[in-house]
Amino acid sequence: MNQTFTIKEKTKQIFVLLIPILITQLGMFSMVFFNTIMSGKYNSSDLAGVAIGSSIWSPIFTGISGILLAVSPIAAQRFGEKKNGEVSSIVKHGIYLSVMIAFVVIVLGYFLLDPLLDKMNLPTRVQGTAFDYLVGLSYGILPLFIFNVLRSFIYALGKTRVIMVIMLMSLPVNFFLNYTLIFGEFGFPELGGAGAGYATSITYWAIMGMTIWIVKRQDPFSFYPVFGNLREFSWENCKEILKIGVPMGLSTFFETSMFAVVTILLSKFSVTTIAAYQSALNIVSFLYMIPISISTALTVLVGYEVGSRRYKDAKQYSWLGVVLAILIAIGTGLMVVAFRYQIAGLYSNESAVINLTANFLIFALFFQISDAIQATAQSALRGYKDVNIAFIMTLIAYWLICLPVGFLLSHFTGLGARGYWIGLTVGLLAAGIALSIRLLYIQQKRFTISKE
Repeated sequence: MNQTFTIKEKTKQIFVLLIPILITQLGMFSMVFFNTIMSGKYNSSDLAGVAIGSSIWSPIFTGISGILLAVSPIAAQRFGEKKNGEVSSIVKHGIYLSVMIAFVVIVLGYFLLDPLLDKMNLPTRVQGTAFDYLVGLSYGILPLFIFNVLRSFIYALGKTRVIMVIMLMSLPVNFFLNYTLIFGEFGFPELGGAGAGYATSITYWAIMGMTIWIVKRQDPFSFYPVFGNLREFSWENCKEILKIGVPMGLSTFFETSMFAVVTILLSKFSVTTIAAYQSALNIVSFLYMIPISISTALTVLVGYEVGSRRYKDAKQYSWLGVVLAILIAIGTGLMVVAFRYQIAGLYSNESAVINLTANFLIFALFFQISDAIQATAQSALRGYKDVNIAFIMTLIAYWLICLPVGFLLSHFTGLGARGYWIGLTVGLLAAGIALSIRLLYIQQKRFTISKE
């Protein structure tokens, strides 16, 4: 990363980081996309089972990833401060935390998964698929968490193309394994939706292996002895990561768990409604990779500029990212609304699912704009390492605004399941407004130009 002096240079710097991150995010999401669309082509019950399994796993994964991704702003600030000796220590302790957290998640899943699925009162086949899918996915938890730490380290150095290449190399592997394990081709067992979980886990191991090899062998990463002296352990370094990471993780968890709770609430509707909602959410989430990629770039850039004590540049990056995300959300949202039936047809062969999915997608435009604002404002705050108030704001917006509004509209008006989409949009917009106000406050009161 280099110092920039004009808005044009800053825009170019954002896109230099953004495009590889976006391709990486789309690659990671493509695994979920393959899981969903190929399970849907198998049958609607397996699609619903994978949808339920994903709704349980998604908030856990994103919440914990939020903790581990704290390595990125911390390392970026150290890099900006030119404290290179501390960068590798932060990454190393991030790996320690990833191993410990993975162990805890697997143990808790062993004891809690069956009771949780039983309480959802799902059709037998849907519940069986959801259980088997999550069991298959559990074998990839450890490599996935370690990969996220190393990815944060690589992003903090501004070398986002490396992860992009790794992800592009892994996608054909994931697609092949999904096809063979779901449909039982080439002598592999026919596992249905459960096969998607095992395919994804195998892919995660391959991704982790490639990333470790690059970090150990390639410049500039090999300059940092991330895997050297593994006996070095400090709770202080772990605490620093957790101090930033836990509020980040909780904030992300409350957002993703909000969507999971909506999926669970919709499980009381028909299998068609579950499948249509998951398909529509899958499409919107796919497009969300654009603002989330801008957000990842913003966290690194703002953190780097704050570490270098260039507060004016950090402020310009923050709002430039917010504006870019809004403009892109408007464009993609209009396209989804215009081609909603064609897009819905990618997910199912059943006309009832297609029509209901297309109906849900009408709300995509306003949903995406609201999501873009809150994602980028929150990421800029993370670059300033201001995360505690943001966590409280998102908790209130998601759980005290979004879910009550969605529930009331769904059950006490004629909107039905569509009421939850309106509730989601209202909650995300409330979060976006609150986080933007907080960002203005931080920039004006704590990181003013006079400090430069």
